[in-house]
Amino acid sequence: MKRGIIDHFEGDIAVVEFPNSMKDFFLTQLPIGVQIGDILLFENGEIIIDSEGKKLLDKEVADLMDELFEDD
Repeated sequence: MKRGIIDHFEGDIAVVEFPNSMKDFFLTQLPIGVQIGDILLFENGEIIIDSEGKKLLDKEVADLMDELFEDD
């Protein structure tokens, strides 16, 4: 299974970041309603949004931000 994160959009193109590369996809190739930051799973020719993975990633980022801006 391949995993990528939507980095940004360029018109009708979504730029997806993979561990060692970036790849462009037409929005028509992706699930309806994809957003920047969504985690996509690519398996057996199917592309799905990993909602649970996104929640975990959002929490991890929020925890890091809290730690970074913690008052001493």
